[in-house]
Amino acid sequence: MTKEKIIAHGKEVVRIETEAIVELAESINDDFVRAVEEIFRCKGRVVLTGMGKSGLIARKIVATMNSTGTAAIYLHPTDALHGDLGMVRGEDVVIILSKSGNTEEMLNLLPLLKRLNVLIIGMLGNKDSKIGRQVDIFLNIDVKEEACPLDLAPTASSTAMLVMGDALAVSLLQLKGFTAQDFAMLHPGGSLGKRLSLKISEIMISGDQVPIVHEETSLKDSILEITSKRLGTTCVVDDNGKLLGIITDGDLRRLLEKTLEIKSFNAKDVMSKNPKVITANLLASFALQQMENYKITSLVVVDEKEKPIGIIHMHDLVNIGLKQR
Repeated sequence: MTKEKIIAHGKEVVRIETEAIVELAESINDDFVRAVEEIFRCKGRVVLTGMGKSGLIARKIVATMNSTGTAAIYLHPTDALHGDLGMVRGEDVVIILSKSGNTEEMLNLLPLLKRLNVLIIGMLGNKDSKIGRQVDIFLNIDVKEEACPLDLAPTASSTAMLVMGDALAVSLLQLKGFTAQDFAMLHPGGSLGKRLSLKISEIMISGDQVPIVHEETSLKDSILEITSKRLGTTCVVDDNGKLLGIITDGDLRRLLEKTLEIKSFNAKDVMSKNPKVITANLLASFALQQMENYKITSLVVVDEKEKPIGIIHMHDLVNIGLKQR
């Protein structure tokens, strides 16, 4: 097979699946509205079930729903017949996924679900199928053709299922008023969750670890403070503890380029005035943005009286995964 034919086959698959998704928009109708409203009112969980590729798509929809504020679980239809049906409660909503609507395992499970008196939504490719005639709400995921030339492997149909599941999850998200902060609470370990929830106060260097010298402190003692705290900088404050400036390694290098006679210098003679500062209640992601904008590696954290209470360093943001190395 030539390179041109491989490219042509790949593009044909994309074309078929794209058309299937476009046509799926026609299925976003009153039945879809009812499905969303029923799930929204549901006091239990959304139970998704399907065999084979439909089961795999069901698992993905479960993950999407759980991450966007809709409690969902996957029920394997065969396992359900051997004890797992006990996880389904009367207040749950069940979504059955099946391209044909005649999947044997699902047909065996269906009467048991009805016995539990749960609402059953069918995400199916055929409304007149055996399952389609028995569900409470029918969501049509029928496609004109599969991308598989043998019309055997579910391709366009499984894509349609996935998109329909996303449509349900996102519609529910909006109906619930689910926010970025809610999302972050469910994703605390990911970089996105950290960007949306982690505050400066939670990761800044604080207390005795913050390097601080008085404006009249000798340069020698200021250097000792920088060295002992190992942050490459120190805050310079006045008699009231208000931040006046900072001294960095760079300030020291620039001074030594001009003169080696440094004994007479005090902190105020060397410091950089009006340093970039930030408050502890802001998100760590905002601190990262500020550092990148100003091309600096640290920010002094100040309180409402402009007294230094902490330092946040680029290394801290890298170590927690907020910024890639």
